[in-house]
Amino acid sequence: MKNNIKKAAAGGVAVVLSAAALAACGEAPAERAGEKKSDYLPCIVSDAGGFDDKSFNQLSYEGLKDAADELGSKYKAVESNSENDYSANLEGLTGQGCDTIVTVGFALSAATIESAKANPETEYVLIDDAADADFDGKTDAENIKPILYDTAQAAFLAGYVAADYTKTGVVGTYGGQPFPTVTIFMDGFKQGVEYYAKTKKKDVKVVGYEGGEKGSFTGEFVANEKATNTARQIIDQNADVILPVGGPIYQGALTAIDDSGKDVALIGVDADFYETDPKTQDVVLTSILKNMKTSTKDVIVAAGDDKFDATPYVGTLENGGVGLAPFHNFESKVSETLPDEIEEVTAGIKDGSIKVNSYLAK
Repeated sequence: MKNNIKKAAAGGVAVVLSAAALAACGEAPAERAGEKKSDYLPCIVSDAGGFDDKSFNQLSYEGLKDAADELGSKYKAVESNSENDYSANLEGLTGQGCDTIVTVGFALSAATIESAKANPETEYVLIDDAADADFDGKTDAENIKPILYDTAQAAFLAGYVAADYTKTGVVGTYGGQPFPTVTIFMDGFKQGVEYYAKTKKKDVKVVGYEGGEKGSFTGEFVANEKATNTARQIIDQNADVILPVGGPIYQGALTAIDDSGKDVALIGVDADFYETDPKTQDVVLTSILKNMKTSTKDVIVAAGDDKFDATPYVGTLENGGVGLAPFHNFESKVSETLPDEIEEVTAGIKDGSIKVNSYLAK
């Protein structure tokens, strides 16, 4: 185990701090008799969505917490209120002796690379960005492990589901910002809809997204009025299935759906919204899953056992890194043949007979 910091109390006790509060931290509490002890300190920094976003920040946080519990170590978690906090939060954590720092989201990439170069003895896990990895293990800094997810594959399945479910022949999607980790969902979704329309000869169109930066984006990852208005614009185009991509912006879609009085289904991202946010249970058709909790846990447990490996991880349908959530309350509302068709399409994506294009596709 690492020995560059003082031994900390076991039991996965969290310290959730702001950047300003980090410098004021005191010594770790005394070790308790009979508890498993570890001198390894994993840490995590959220993006502006915070750890209660019921999405990727929360899943990554839970994965790190579970890893700390398994290792018997303490951990530190720092929330960012805006992009201006990223560098300060990372500086604060390196000053507190963190062995491995998880940074959540594409938006933290530049700050992570800068911090990693300045602190070569610290290990970094960057979620949802490659840090310019060439997939031979070489990144902008050798102490960064990128964790990536080819969510286009799972989003393709969601697009197929949406195209089968729609009654209006219109489905829509919108995002927070046109980051690759956002548009990869939208690209896969669009491809899945188009694949269904072609193979089933059904007229279905996607509104809200044409590709790349051409689409509806709120400009941030916040559940605000702009997120609600963007969802309203999609619904006003007669869409009866909507995919918001960008952490908590889906909450704006819930408001827009409720206000519309229409029968509109929601597709979640990252986590199974039915499980993480009970408010969605009446409207969530399915969710596009990124198995962030498990992958974060596995990487931190390995790092805590001195087995940190900077080779990028890419989650796929094949390795279980991405997937599609159950239909839950919509099981009786989807077509009887849809579950079997989804299994067939999944098999086709896995064996390569159905091509899904994304920036992560080899």
